[in-house]
Amino acid sequence: MKILLHACCAPCSIHPVELLRSEGLDVTGYFFNPNIHPYTEFKKRLEALEKYAAEIEMETIIDPGYYLEEFIRGAVYRESNRCGMCYAMRLEQAARTAKEGGFDCFTTTLLVSPYQKHELIREIGQEAANKHQVPFHYVDFRPGYREATARSRKMDMYRQKYCGCIYSEMDRYCKKKNKGK
Repeated sequence: MKILLHACCAPCSIHPVELLRSEGLDVTGYFFNPNIHPYTEFKKRLEALEKYAAEIEMETIIDPGYYLEEFIRGAVYRESNRCGMCYAMRLEQAARTAKEGGFDCFTTTLLVSPYQKHELIREIGQEAANKHQVPFHYVDFRPGYREATARSRKMDMYRQKYCGCIYSEMDRYCKKKNKGK
């Protein structure tokens, strides 16, 4: 069975790829991440995924477009709900690509992180699946997160310090010093 794996980055791909392959699935990676800011971060994550995919001999579909304007338009004035919009952008495109590419199903590496909104990802993935008539292969990849993180460090793999968007970068680096003001 052919599965399209939406990949946010190389480190988050380690466990899902290994698990899916161990289940006998033919995994193709898919890079589409319009949320990543700045462009230099986008390029680092893309290059790390391409390098990892070559090392493990995983076919990969790359959408090299940098669709920051579309992401910002969707997030502005909805900053507190931006994750749902972001998941929808990426999973909608993954479902469309899976359908057009003749894949049996699709999933996402977003399901590996304990920091993501897991149930929301599942719900949005199913909505995209219904819309494009290609199954969303739900797997809770979180149990492999810690081991994959350690392995990515040993592999000297590029590891980002925030989810990707300008807002998550701000959350990571700008401490709320004046809370209550």
